[in-house]
Amino acid sequence: MNEAFFLLGAYLLGSVSFGILVSKAFGLPDPRTHGSGNPGATNVLRSGKKIAALLTLLGDAAKGWLAVWLAQHYGLGDEVVYGVAIAAFFGHLYPVYYGFKGGKGVATAAGILLALSPWLGLSVLATWILAFFMWRISSLAALIAAGFAPVYAAAFFGFGLKVVVVLLLSLMLVWRHKSNIKKLLAGEEAGFGKPKAGHQPPQ
Repeated sequence: MNEAFFLLGAYLLGSVSFGILVSKAFGLPDPRTHGSGNPGATNVLRSGKKIAALLTLLGDAAKGWLAVWLAQHYGLGDEVVYGVAIAAFFGHLYPVYYGFKGGKGVATAAGILLALSPWLGLSVLATWILAFFMWRISSLAALIAAGFAPVYAAAFFGFGLKVVVVLLLSLMLVWRHKSNIKKLLAGEEAGFGKPKAGHQPPQ
């Protein structure tokens, strides 16, 4: 019963969309109605309100971290902790409060990984930052970081259940980026600080 309570609680916590809540608090358009239609920090940033994007990022990461930390704090077994991690992530992707249409999970995954292992989370975060500064494309950075996450997990912990969980989170994140992958392959994915595909900067 206790385990089921934590799993359900993690899903419900993960279902909270800080992008929607923060945008409403700042009087900004619902992020699902503009840009990529994704209620995440990157799309909130397109509203021009950097503090709103930062709060979205921190909120989405914090809920993933908190769900896992609580399971660890109350001494639940590893299997339950990993189940909580997946439930929180699944809640962000498919939130019950918003018709099961959620975000892509980058910030929430980062929070979960930081809770599972600070070194793992920081390694993945550093990979995202490096990839973003190289290409200035958030989705590409996320996909690269997701690809390296299970590799880092295997290097830190050896092959075991934790690596399987990290791999599952990575695969779910990649799946949620399938539309971005199509745009990347077509050279149409928008980046930050770059002109959109097909547009030349003014001379």
